[in-house]
Amino acid sequence: MNQSAGDWPVIESQSNLLTVLPVALEESRRRMVMIATIFTFLALCTLALGIALPKRYSATTSILVEQSNIIGPLMEGRAVPTGVVNRASIARQVAFSRKVMNEILEAGGWLADNPSALEIEKQIERITDRTDISNPRPNLIQISYTDPDPKRAFTVTEKFAELMISESLATKERESRDAYEFIDSQVRQYHAKLTEAEANLEAYRRKNPDARPGIDADVNARIGELRRQIESSRMELADLQSQDASLRSQLSGESEISMVHTRAGQFRARLAELQSERDSLLLAYTDQHPDVVRTQHQIADLQEELRREEARAETRLSDAPTVLDGSASYNPLYGELKSKLADIGSRSAAAMSRIATGEKMLAQEIERSGRIAASESSLAELTRDYEVNRDLYQDLLKRRENARVSMNLDAERRGLSFRIQEPATVPLRPSGLRLLHVASAGLVFAVAAPLALLLGLIKLDPRVRSSLRIEREAGLPVLGTIPSYRTREQRTRSTRRFAVAALLVASVPLAYFLVFALKLTHTL
Repeated sequence: MNQSAGDWPVIESQSNLLTVLPVALEESRRRMVMIATIFTFLALCTLALGIALPKRYSATTSILVEQSNIIGPLMEGRAVPTGVVNRASIARQVAFSRKVMNEILEAGGWLADNPSALEIEKQIERITDRTDISNPRPNLIQISYTDPDPKRAFTVTEKFAELMISESLATKERESRDAYEFIDSQVRQYHAKLTEAEANLEAYRRKNPDARPGIDADVNARIGELRRQIESSRMELADLQSQDASLRSQLSGESEISMVHTRAGQFRARLAELQSERDSLLLAYTDQHPDVVRTQHQIADLQEELRREEARAETRLSDAPTVLDGSASYNPLYGELKSKLADIGSRSAAAMSRIATGEKMLAQEIERSGRIAASESSLAELTRDYEVNRDLYQDLLKRRENARVSMNLDAERRGLSFRIQEPATVPLRPSGLRLLHVASAGLVFAVAAPLALLLGLIKLDPRVRSSLRIEREAGLPVLGTIPSYRTREQRTRSTRRFAVAALLVASVPLAYFLVFALKLTHTL
């Protein structure tokens, strides 16, 4: 049971095939002229379509954009070469510009008949549609142009490459020159601004001598120094006043005149000193030492002078007993104290003068500091304007020199350069669909179309054409079938239809052979 159920679809498909094949053969015999006519018509129509199909010849050229050369490393940081970013879109804009298209029209011969402006615009649109500019690699530009005339396709493609290179280089040179001129104009403007800022700053400094950078720090340092000097002078004055008071107290206890002893007293005092000196010498030397001997002689002389003075004193006392024999002199300590007191007085006066002068100068510096603080904002604004203009001016000077080098590089075509990598050639074979492609597809379509129509006719025909269909649909066994019998006249008509169909079918390879023979001889 499972075996029969599993084989049922295979048996049914086989029965369908066995049912359709005989019917298809019978219908093809009956309608062979119509099938041959359809086949021949479709094959010859596609052949004619292939012959009439316009030929399209494509010419291609490649332009290499050279970025790196020996100039690049040498001029790095000094020149700014034009980059190749999105170079294909830039090339498309250059190639389809009005100036380039006018030269393309002249090179392609489209202006020979003096077309109108509208015709020129339409022709430019057709050229644009048939031109393809791509960027296979970042530094490679590919130009392709398609035209029915192979020579004109080559001429137009070659002209496109030539004009695009010349226009791109001219555009680069113009961009560099415009950049230099713009930066140069900015340099002149900022030079005028810098000169004006310098004049304003100089005029303000002439009007305000204290308006200089860093003057406030100098004034603050000067104020601090004056304050330290005043404090130091005040401390010195206080010290001098204390010394003055001490000296005055000492001076009050001293007399200006002091009495000196008599001459005999002086001799005795000197004698005592010499004796003390002799005793000291004898501790180290003998009596025969020269110093000891000299001291002995001085002692003897003083003793002699002392005796004579005492004798004179006795004589004076006996003659005038009321007179005191002595001499008066100024007190040296008193004189020294008076001298020190006078010095302290002068120093105190100098200290007071320094304090007064310092306070006056301090008041002047404080007033000066106030003026500087009042003018600081204006000076800062003028200085800021000057520094900003100076920095921008210096930066623009460097940029102008870099732009000058870039302009010279582009003028001499030593920076970014274009080179024909693959020149355009005259196309020998058309591109796109050709006669061979259309004819081959036409043959396949001419064979498939009648078969599809025949199978559709069999499927849509409601008549019973097979005993298997009766058994399958009615469920009744068929005992036998009676084949149709064709008469002699029917066989003659069938032979005649076969001959006509064969003639129609044979005309197709004959026509294809003739066409391809003409193609090989370049007649067609």
